[in-house]
Amino acid sequence: MNKLLLFKEHVFVRTCAVLCALTMLVITSCEDDGSTGPVNTKTSFTIAVIPDAQNMTDFKHQKSKGFALDCSELFIQQMQYIADHSESKGGDIVFAISVGDLWQHQTLDMDPEHAARGFKAISNPYFSTEIEVSPEGVYNVELPIAKKGLDILHQASVPFGAVPGNHDYDAMWSDSKWIPVSDPSQILGNLPEYIGMLHIGGLSNFNALLGCDTKYFAQKDWYLDSYNGGANSVQMIRAGGYTFIHLGLEMSPSNDVLAWAQSVLDKYKDYPTILTTHDYLDTKGQRKANPIVDLKLADSDHHNNAEELWSKFISKNAQIFLVLCGHEHGQNRRMDKNDKGGEVYQILADYQERGEVGVEHGQPLNPYFNTPYGIGDGWLRKLEFEMGSNVPTLHVRTYSTYYKKFSTEIADYAARYKSIEHKGENISDAEFVAMDDFVIELKDFRTRFGLPK
Repeated sequence: MNKLLLFKEHVFVRTCAVLCALTMLVITSCEDDGSTGPVNTKTSFTIAVIPDAQNMTDFKHQKSKGFALDCSELFIQQMQYIADHSESKGGDIVFAISVGDLWQHQTLDMDPEHAARGFKAISNPYFSTEIEVSPEGVYNVELPIAKKGLDILHQASVPFGAVPGNHDYDAMWSDSKWIPVSDPSQILGNLPEYIGMLHIGGLSNFNALLGCDTKYFAQKDWYLDSYNGGANSVQMIRAGGYTFIHLGLEMSPSNDVLAWAQSVLDKYKDYPTILTTHDYLDTKGQRKANPIVDLKLADSDHHNNAEELWSKFISKNAQIFLVLCGHEHGQNRRMDKNDKGGEVYQILADYQERGEVGVEHGQPLNPYFNTPYGIGDGWLRKLEFEMGSNVPTLHVRTYSTYYKKFSTEIADYAARYKSIEHKGENISDAEFVAMDDFVIELKDFRTRFGLPK
């Protein structure tokens, strides 16, 4: 299928590294000193966080494939809500962040780079849905849906950043070094020695849609720099009397990526920084990968896991005060102090397994698990900052653009979702609800970053 028909804005997939070597124009579009642009003088503002959208954009979750509703409508509702409540429309949302997995399926069995390095894929009955390759589904349905949603943000002049999740890579395969057991009765846990290991590669699709030279980012004064064509990027947010940096990193970033990221923070030193990467916290609040999608274990020379990302990079850069992630199905948070004693808040949000909306529309349960098909139910995060008080605060709230309600406004919220996202964990209903609505006092923000200007 010819991708040019779907992405008329692009003549071919290009990377910033090549373009920057060719023309000064691209240097301008991919890197900016951030000296221009209006400053938001209000003390309060909101950043919207778009959790894993893959089950909404999945081509199989549309009426054309027999699903009870077009789940794409849930995604478009989210993007429209962000646009309608954006600063450009008189609202309080100044920036949006996608934590990855904007679409579901892959277009290659394996990317050329990993194939050249000797990686081999094997069939795996336990990963039949995860490793399904469907160029037609991706190019005809999933990427156009993602593009339609991003166009809504673009048309409303909403600055945003995005990082690739494992489903956004061109290929995802079951690695030949981990052979799954043939007898399901022998499976003793969600571990690679029993069911195999997933690996990923290739960013052509991601960079075609979200690369640094696309219309979303080219020549935007708030888009400051990028690496690997835009899979890693940095944006500037001016709000609440401060100038923030948003740094987006690809999944389990390599040492080369971290070296680039360090150069960015060295250049924009002392700016309060929000870091986003797809895989970081699990639902217990641990910096641990899903054992069967552990890129460090699968390819140790080319990836750092979450604990290494913390120890090598985050903890050593005192300007990072907030880390956002998705990937793991649920929510949690933690706070650790960096090497300088500064507080770093790390927050997980991923609602892809929520499926009550499908049930309401008559969608039968998944016959394999006897549970609703996960479609997200329109839930997203709102990070509501108040920088004018003596101690700045961050109120994290969770809102469904389908139900048009916050999590705290739904009486049976825990009954709907707790058993899916925290099965077997000793968490009360009140504690579960509190995971999706909480206030963080940014106690050391003033000492680290000064008074608002």
